[in-house]
Amino acid sequence: MFDETLMKIANQLVTYHREGKQAQGLSELYAADAVSVEATAMPGTPGAESAGLDAIRGKHAWWESAMEVHSSSAEGPFLHSPDRFAVIFEADATNRETQERNQMREVGIYTVKDGKIVREEFYYNC
Repeated sequence: MFDETLMKIANQLVTYHREGKQAQGLSELYAADAVSVEATAMPGTPGAESAGLDAIRGKHAWWESAMEVHSSSAEGPFLHSPDRFAVIFEADATNRETQERNQMREVGIYTVKDGKIVREEFYYNC
């Protein structure tokens, strides 16, 4: 029904998130030239798009330094043949600078090519 590689990558990404092993997921599952697209530019970034694995790692480093995560979850994956999947992420986090605590929910849409994630896009609720 669904491509085995797509299913394996999608399930592994969710597992790594649930285990707090996002860095390992980046190293193993992402293409070197992967692109990450946020719904809007994040504070301190030049735009919504981060191109290349190093830039995506930098985005993760910013999140880890800027936010204290109290809890997080990943629901899915939801597969879309032949090459995409979605994950619903939730986080309860406090901004370290402002001390503002928020409950966040977003959908990540991932595209897989040649056995690696080549694109991720995030959609936020209001």
